[in-house]
Amino acid sequence: MTQFQSIDPTTGEVVWEGAETTTEQVAAAVSKARTALSDWALRSREERIAIMKAYQARLKERSSEIAEAISRETGKAMWETQAEATIMQGKVDISIRAYNERTGERSNDMAFGRAVLRHRPHGVAAVLGPFNFPGHLPNGHIVPALLAGDTVVFKPSEEAPLTGQIMVECLLEAGVPDGVINLVQGGKDVGAALLDQKIDALMFTGSGAAGAHFRKKFADDPHVILALELGGNNPLVVWDVTDAEAAATHVVQSAFITSGQRCSCARRLIVPNGPQGDAVVEAVAKLSDRLSFGPWNGNAEIYGGPLISARAAQKALADLQARIDMGAKVIRASGNIDGLSDAFVKPAIIDVTGVAVPDEEIFAPFLSVIRVDSFEDALTAANDTRYGLSAGLISDDVSLWDRFITTIRAGVVNFNRPTTGAAGDMPFGGLGASGNHRPSAYYAADYCAYPVASFEAESVKNITNEIKGLK
Repeated sequence: MTQFQSIDPTTGEVVWEGAETTTEQVAAAVSKARTALSDWALRSREERIAIMKAYQARLKERSSEIAEAISRETGKAMWETQAEATIMQGKVDISIRAYNERTGERSNDMAFGRAVLRHRPHGVAAVLGPFNFPGHLPNGHIVPALLAGDTVVFKPSEEAPLTGQIMVECLLEAGVPDGVINLVQGGKDVGAALLDQKIDALMFTGSGAAGAHFRKKFADDPHVILALELGGNNPLVVWDVTDAEAAATHVVQSAFITSGQRCSCARRLIVPNGPQGDAVVEAVAKLSDRLSFGPWNGNAEIYGGPLISARAAQKALADLQARIDMGAKVIRASGNIDGLSDAFVKPAIIDVTGVAVPDEEIFAPFLSVIRVDSFEDALTAANDTRYGLSAGLISDDVSLWDRFITTIRAGVVNFNRPTTGAAGDMPFGGLGASGNHRPSAYYAADYCAYPVASFEAESVKNITNEIKGLK
C-alpha cells in the first residue's frame, strides 16, 4: 500500500500518516454505499434529521480538536479554524431548514384528487473536499446529501486527511449507519478511481481546471449530477469613495484573508485613474504592510498563516513573477517571509493596467490593480473574465450599486462589504468557469434530491368523458 502524509506547512511536522485507499477498496466503498442506499433512503425524514442533530452535537463536543486539526494541516490561524468548526455545527440547522423549504413535500387538492410534490435522493454521491476549508466545505455537501437520503463516499483533500477522518468519526458516532458514509483517503489517483465507479452524483469544491476536467468526463453521462463550486478571478471595484482608508479595509479583507486562499478572494482591484484611485491603492498598500503572518500556535495573534505548502508558495511566486515579466508594475513585492517556513509569502500588489495578463486565479495573497477612466469601463473590466464567482463594489454612491448589481456577472455580489463575505442561509456559487449553475450553501438541497410530481386519486374512476373523439 502507498503511504502518504499530511504536513503542517508552518513547521514541516507530520500531522497524519496512513495508507492510500486502493482502487479495490474504493470500489468496495462505493458498493457499500450502494447496498446501504435503500435502507437509508426509506428511513423517515425525522430519523435522518435526528441523526444529523446528533452529528451536530458530536461536532460541538470535538470542536477544539477539529479546529486544531485544521490549523495543523493548513497552517490557518486558530481564530479562523475555531470559526470554521462553529460554522460546521451551524450547517446542520441551516441544511434542515433548506431541506424543508426547498426539497420537502407538499400536497394540493384538485378536482380529481390531489397533486403531490415529493423529492427523492439521487443515490451514491462522491464528495471531494478541498484543503482551504477542509471541514466546512465538504460538510456543506455531506450534511444535505445525508438529509436527502443519499449515501456518500468522501475523499478529503490529501492535504487534510485528519480533518476528514475526524468528520467521518463524528458521523459514525452520531449513528449514521455503516455504509451510508464511507471514507477514502489519498490523492488524485484515488479521486480518479472513485469517479470511475458507478456513482450518481459528484459534489466538488476546488479549482476551475479540475472542474473543467469533471465536466468533460461526465459530458456523456447525464445521469451523474455535478455540483461544482470552483474558483474565480474576482473583481472588486472601488469608485467614488471619500474615505480611502475605510475602503482599503474592505479591499484587504477581500484580497488577503486566509492568505488569499479563498475562492471568493478579490484578485483584481479596479479603481479610477487619477488622485482618487491613487489614494485607494496607497491606503491598501499601507494597510497590507501592517498584516502579521506567522505560526498558528505562536504567542502573538496573527492575521494569516502560510499557503498550504512550500510547493504551492513556489508556484504562486512563479506565476506572480510571470505577470511582472509581462510588464506589471510592482507596488508591493512578495517573497518568502524571513524566519518562517518557505510556505509563507508576503502579500503582493501589482498594477496590471494595460497588460494582457492571464485570466487565471492565483491562490495566494496577491492583488492586481486595474485603472480605468469611467464607471462603465470599470464594469467592462470587472466582467472581462471567464469566471463568475464573486464580485464587489465599494462606493458612497448608492446609484452605482443599482447599476453594478444589474450588470455584474457573478453569483456572489457584495456592496460595501468584502467579497469574501457570504451567508450560510443564502446560495453560494458562480457562473462560467466558476461553477455549473448548481450553487451550494442554502441551495445545496437542490442538487441532493430530484423532484417527483404526482397526480393522485384515492380510487379508480371511469374517465370516458375525458377521452375525445370516441365513436
